[in-house]
Amino acid sequence: MNPPTLAVPVAPVDHVIGPATARLVVVEYGDFECPYCAQAYPAVKIMLKRFEHRIRFVYRHYPVVEEHPHAELAAEAAEAAGAQGKFWPMHDRLFENQRHLKEKALRGYADALEVDLERYDAEMRDHLYLQRVQEHREGGRASGVRGTPTFFVDGTLADASYGMQHVMEAIDEALGRVRK
Repeated sequence: MNPPTLAVPVAPVDHVIGPATARLVVVEYGDFECPYCAQAYPAVKIMLKRFEHRIRFVYRHYPVVEEHPHAELAAEAAEAAGAQGKFWPMHDRLFENQRHLKEKALRGYADALEVDLERYDAEMRDHLYLQRVQEHREGGRASGVRGTPTFFVDGTLADASYGMQHVMEAIDEALGRVRK
């Protein structure tokens, strides 16, 4: 049986790190309140450094609200910060402060990142980005995501259930194919 593949192609609205010229794309479906995502977070930083200039990294939201009651609001906060060009700093702040994801803390992170708080407050109050977060989750389900974190390397699921080493090996293997 073939592993699941990415159902929703990477689009200009995605949050991406890495050069547009990179021939390999790695997509993570994550949850800011998930302890396994927090464990993967430093490994993702290592992955980005190791494969710098050779991969594009995409982060998509997959809040597991049944288990992580603050994950969806945290994803909305990341999107609100992202609308002001601060998605990645907020992404990092959320994982680095994972135990503090209530509304007041999220607003404090936005303030520390110097986003326009009047705009942030209005967008959060109106849940302006909730639909985007839910679309990410639906795209994840369509791609076979069952939990977080889930990684796709070159459009194919790379099992991270036993750590990021398998994902790194999948990237190495895919980069070898790309070079040929």
